[in-house]
Amino acid sequence: MPTLHLEMLPGRTVEQKRAFVREVTRATAETLACPPESVDILISEVPRDGWAKAGKLMADA
Repeated sequence: MPTLHLEMLPGRTVEQKRAFVREVTRATAETLACPPESVDILISEVPRDGWAKAGKLMADA
């Protein structure tokens, strides 16, 4: 069973997340030749003050 972990900044709507997991599930099942029911996706939203890029917090960008 593939389990995909996704981390992103907050701000996406529930509708965007639904569309994303639908497409990622489809692509994963097709590519790995597994049933869609076996694909798990975990979405973690990381606050902007908990994510840094190039030495700067995203909250400071």
